[in-house]
Amino acid sequence: MNAARGWRFAGPAPILGGMGTIARFNPLRAFADLRRFLASRGRHEIIFLFAALFISGGIVVGFAVASKVDKPYVAPDIIYVQSWRADRTDAEIIAQQKIDMEKKKIQDAKEAEFEAKKRAEFKRVGDQLRKWGI
Repeated sequence: MNAARGWRFAGPAPILGGMGTIARFNPLRAFADLRRFLASRGRHEIIFLFAALFISGGIVVGFAVASKVDKPYVAPDIIYVQSWRADRTDAEIIAQQKIDMEKKKIQDAKEAEFEAKKRAEFKRVGDQLRKWGI
């Protein structure tokens, strides 16, 4: 290597070829290495290792079990489109619009009442949290 050119990067090591990472993996040697590692540890370290694995595994399993939430069935809200005759008169159209306007006013009143109820609930919770200094 030429000292004037500096260090040269040969690129990443091959994963599958020759002495690559995967080619060197042997499950039996890995198991033997684990046995040697555990044999060099004290009894209390092994006990704490398995206790930590058990507790961590229990937490992971607990989250996995608790993550299953049954979603209640909600019937789909189907909106049908009304079809009107093409030969309707203006008077029929205006009469139908008046009927629809009354239905819309009733629906708007229900929505306003619902929103007022929700607003009052949030205000009550907000007042309770203010008492605690939150």
